[in-house]
Amino acid sequence: MNADPLSLPGTPSADALLAPHALGRLTLRNRLAVAPMTRVTATSDGFPSGTMARYYEGFAKGGFGLVISEGLYTDTAFAQGYLNQPGLAEDAQARAWAPITAAVRANGARMAAQLMHAGALRQGNRFRDHAVAPSALKPKGKQMAFYHGQGAYALPREITGEEIEDAIAGFAHSARRAVEIAGFDAVEIHGANGYLLDQFLTAGTNARTDHWGGRMSERVRLLVTVVQRVKEAVAGKAPVGIRISQGKVNDFHAKWSGGERDAEVVFSALADAGIDFLHVTEFQAWQPAFEGRGATLAELARRHAPAVPLIVNGGLHDIERARDVLDRGADLVAMGRGALANPDMPRLLERGMPLREFDSTILGPIADIKPSELALRARAASA
Repeated sequence: MNADPLSLPGTPSADALLAPHALGRLTLRNRLAVAPMTRVTATSDGFPSGTMARYYEGFAKGGFGLVISEGLYTDTAFAQGYLNQPGLAEDAQARAWAPITAAVRANGARMAAQLMHAGALRQGNRFRDHAVAPSALKPKGKQMAFYHGQGAYALPREITGEEIEDAIAGFAHSARRAVEIAGFDAVEIHGANGYLLDQFLTAGTNARTDHWGGRMSERVRLLVTVVQRVKEAVAGKAPVGIRISQGKVNDFHAKWSGGERDAEVVFSALADAGIDFLHVTEFQAWQPAFEGRGATLAELARRHAPAVPLIVNGGLHDIERARDVLDRGADLVAMGRGALANPDMPRLLERGMPLREFDSTILGPIADIKPSELALRARAASA
């Protein structure tokens, strides 16, 4: 069990986490969100499984205000990153999500679809036998075994201008499906963690000399374009957010080369593009974004996009740290490991009960959804 004592709901700090809060046009019952987590439990052709349905519904029954889906691939070309990854690239895939979003909503939560293009970090793609990226540069590190990966990443091919337009269209079309067919309440663009949009944003993976490369003000252009096209596609029917990080799944400690000036460029550009919320994630969200005692990345997002609702993620399963990021300007806190160990976290906090410690075997040897997780959800729902 978590050794840290939890304040009772009557204290101001607990009320901050458990009080209703708005995210754009959505009213959420509290400020606790489930972070997007790849679980490789879809069918081989990208449809959500019955196991996934029970997994997501369990978070809603456990009291979370917002549930963000794992990354959903956006086209039938290069977007898929993992075997058994779900997609929103076809209308039929979107229809298969509709019962899941309805169950989440029926249990009091709201659900966002995270839209993802893997780019160079492709480990399994049933549509193409190679990856594309901003530049033909081999990714750092090795593929992730718990997502069925083996060995080093392959050298990607530089994506063409026409393929960039196709990728943008994939995000837009998937967003429309998410809202109009699947019934998601919000859309989150995956611009973080080393995937395609983040590859364009990062100097070390974007060596282009066209208008998609150059300084940070040029490298952010693709993210801004995707935001604009996705917002056009959903036509105001749902809030559109974007997830941003410095760290990558293959390089946890990566930093933007321009420091706080880069943060100003990125967050100001996304705010000017009309983003409805920012989701900032770091390996340890409470640490300074850059060397020294400076601001965290979340604090820089609040500084340079002051009117944009802010979700913060990164090691915040320590409840005191979660409360602290709210005090420092966050609107919602997104839980990853904390939510896996405690799918009923809001209910536990309401009752002043201790939280369970995270068990790393949940994500190993393969990070698929385990029967033990569904059993925990069933027990929690009946408690």
